[in-house]
Amino acid sequence: MPAVEQPVSFAAGSLRLEGRLCPMAGPKAAVITHPHPLYGGDLDNPVVGVIAAAYQRRGYTTLRFNFRGVGASEGHYADGSGERDDVRAAATYLAERDKIVTDLAGYSFGAWVNLTLDPPLASARRQLLVAPPVAFLDFSNLPEPVAEWLVIAGERDEFAPLARLRELLRCWQPTARLHVLPGTDHFYGGALDRLAVAVEALLGPSLDR
Repeated sequence: MPAVEQPVSFAAGSLRLEGRLCPMAGPKAAVITHPHPLYGGDLDNPVVGVIAAAYQRRGYTTLRFNFRGVGASEGHYADGSGERDDVRAAATYLAERDKIVTDLAGYSFGAWVNLTLDPPLASARRQLLVAPPVAFLDFSNLPEPVAEWLVIAGERDEFAPLARLRELLRCWQPTARLHVLPGTDHFYGGALDRLAVAVEALLGPSLDR
């Protein structure tokens, strides 16, 4: 039976944020973050949907949400600082429902927001980074990594060029696992099925196995 997401809202300080929750039986959960709000990024982005579905097939509760100022979420774009608060608020919302955020998963801007949480989210054991935009945003002052990094990048991604990404991974997190999708750019047009396979391969077996 397919997993069913339900609309939710939760508090981030004085703001209310719009989200989509897919509850599962077990305690493990993933928070999934979307691309840049100023360039049309939101929780309905197709790549975000692929990531959420992959986690659901692996048995994780998922919460994808709109950052402040996007869709029905209150507030305004906050240059990353407020968006980091939004991620922590999402984790708190799940904790109040007896779910532990073991995974932070972000696409593009969302990957940058998750990685720049300082201090990092203590419960998160893994960071799934899809197309981290190393040629577009500042990744120079990351906190000391405490989670495993799973990285996916397109061979032709102009915002996450492979040479630059590999160079930075050697400095940031030498044990990171990098999966390259041949022939794809930053937006994964025509490659969503291959992206889903890559995400599931990195996540490993289902929680019920």
